[in-house]
Amino acid sequence: MTNCLTKFVWLPYKAWIKYRFYKESVRLEFSIPLNCFEPGLSIARYGTITIGNAKVGRNCRLQEGVNIGSTGRGKTAATIGDNVFIGTGAKIIGDIAIADDCVIGANSVVVKSITEKGITVAGVPAKKVSSNNSAPYIDSRLDH
Repeated sequence: MTNCLTKFVWLPYKAWIKYRFYKESVRLEFSIPLNCFEPGLSIARYGTITIGNAKVGRNCRLQEGVNIGSTGRGKTAATIGDNVFIGTGAKIIGDIAIADDCVIGANSVVVKSITEKGITVAGVPAKKVSSNNSAPYIDSRLDH
């Protein structure tokens, strides 16, 4: 919303939208900055979701309890590709990159970049566990 409607006449509307966004984020227990997700974000259930200064691609699906943030030394968080499924309670920490079509397993902690497309990672720290991609978890209608 902050990257469009730039004319002066839209300022009251933008202020109203920001206010509604804030109220809903408090009610639903999430902290997601504006304009960090591309189109197609899907949040399966509301619950504590915290996103730092991350850049996330199209058609990302988040479960509850997900944290994406930076380390204490950095200000930027992860760059996540398109069609990524992030399971319940997963943590993605640091200035890392995650390739397209990946699955991050439940309660995984990802601290290193995932460069291979279409794999499943899980564990603490997260490691490749299979070559299954995110297709079963992403709504196929979003690709159009």
